[in-house]
Amino acid sequence: MKYLLDTNVCVDYLSGRYPAVTRRLQAAAPDDLRVSSVAVAELRYGAEKSVHKQRNHERLDVFLREVACVDFDRDAASAYGRIRAALEAKGAVVGPYDLQIAGHAVSLGLVLVTGNVREFRRAKRLKVENWRRG
Repeated sequence: MKYLLDTNVCVDYLSGRYPAVTRRLQAAAPDDLRVSSVAVAELRYGAEKSVHKQRNHERLDVFLREVACVDFDRDAASAYGRIRAALEAKGAVVGPYDLQIAGHAVSLGLVLVTGNVREFRRAKRLKVENWRRG
């Protein structure tokens, strides 16, 4: 199975906050893991505004040498638009970056790994897993 890592799962791994996430990422084949350029933008923003900028950027650089970054493209943009419109029609509000990452996972046929399963489960056609739970 191939996976797209949500921003919060990347933070979990980089911070060591959830040992179960670390175990799953280390056990996965590198070719099975991807991170969206949208998540990378969020991670760079977080590192930039942190107290330990240089250390956090360096950790992120190492991580991105191990996990392939996929660019948000037209197919991802189309999936994002469909998902956002469908959720808004139901009155559901989801953060725009989360929806872009969801659209990206759908467009690539990947399972989204997130700690925010509840919010993402509302998006049709999106497969979601939570690796925080052992």
